Amino acid sequence: MTIYLDNAATSHPKPEAIYRAADRTLRELGASPGRGSYRAAIEASRLLFETRLAAARLFGVADAARIVFTASATEALNLALFGLLNPGDRVVTTSMEHNAVLRPLELLRRRGVEIVKVAAGTDGFVEPADLKAACAHRPRLLVLSHCSNVTGTRQAIEELGPWCRKQGILTLVDGAQSAGLFDLDVEAMTIDLLAVPGHKGLFGPPGTGLLYVREELQIRPLLVGGTGGDSTSPLPAPQLPEGLESGTANSSGLAGLKAGIEFLLATGLDTIRRHELNLVRRLRQELPQIPGLRLHGAGAMDRQGTALSFTIDGHDPAAIAFLLDRDHAIHTRAGLHCAPDAHRTIGTFPQGTVRVSPGWFNNEQHIEHLLTALGELTNSHRG
Repeated sequence: MTIYLDNAATSHPKPEAIYRAADRTLRELGASPGRGSYRAAIEASRLLFETRLAAARLFGVADAARIVFTASATEALNLALFGLLNPGDRVVTTSMEHNAVLRPLELLRRRGVEIVKVAAGTDGFVEPADLKAACAHRPRLLVLSHCSNVTGTRQAIEELGPWCRKQGILTLVDGAQSAGLFDLDVEAMTIDLLAVPGHKGLFGPPGTGLLYVREELQIRPLLVGGTGGDSTSPLPAPQLPEGLESGTANSSGLAGLKAGIEFLLATGLDTIRRHELNLVRRLRQELPQIPGLRLHGAGAMDRQGTALSFTIDGHDPAAIAFLLDRDHAIHTRAGLHCAPDAHRTIGTFPQGTVRVSPGWFNNEQHIEHLLTALGELTNSHRG
């Protein structure tokens, strides 16, 4: 039995409907959306429209045209950051961000954008008061992850979003680790820009993602080219989503994404969240009982997502992950998880941690196997 516990990277397996939808689109539909008026092309366009509607429903978006499809959350974040910011702008962010935020911001810093980075505590949580203090000079943008991909620590977006709106500060939320797990209502949380991957909590295929852009907010495109719309204009269309979606759409991937979102909505986020966080709760209770093991991250479940990081005294995290795979067929991820600042913050740089991230298709038996395997590993080391 293979046990997959790396859902923070990519959810696996997917619900069967996702495989069927992607396969059917590749085999039977084939046509490019927006490129032709024959029936298959119209059906492909309808597929994208219905996927946009499903995503809008999931994230509380009133106008589905504000949902822009991308190839990943990384592309969505780059689109937001490079499309919005100009030399002289000021941005506030945190020490818990993924390289999908850190690296674009570093390039922008070298082009004249001022970056202010607010330190989290060793539990990965950034105090809202510290972020508000850093925003005293009215930056253009606050950008932060909803949940850390290293520790799972969940930030107080529900408090920060409304506060930023009152101050005239735009908010960009990286929902890579929270979409499909926690409620992300862009209106209720006053989120201006939301970047989401399709292949994690939404159960879609790799190569899918989206960016929500608040009404009346204009950003520059990353790519320009064919959109299937007005081909006479030398410039991309000003309206969304066409103006930010140049090139042929990933129809089969988006068909899978639509099926994934529909699975989420039919099953219920509350049901999925309860199941996954119960597994995380068990891990939080049992892992610290293993001699030498230290959990890194949120101090309580009310700020915990589904990613957990740990180290074991005297063991290289990479070696632990290797042995779990080789000897027990348990898949985890070791290292810095593309978030070096987060590891500096929690004190695990440069060796990193072992990350465990249960998903919808994991169960108590999987957790028991992991705990047993880690117990055997530490016992053999002491022997």
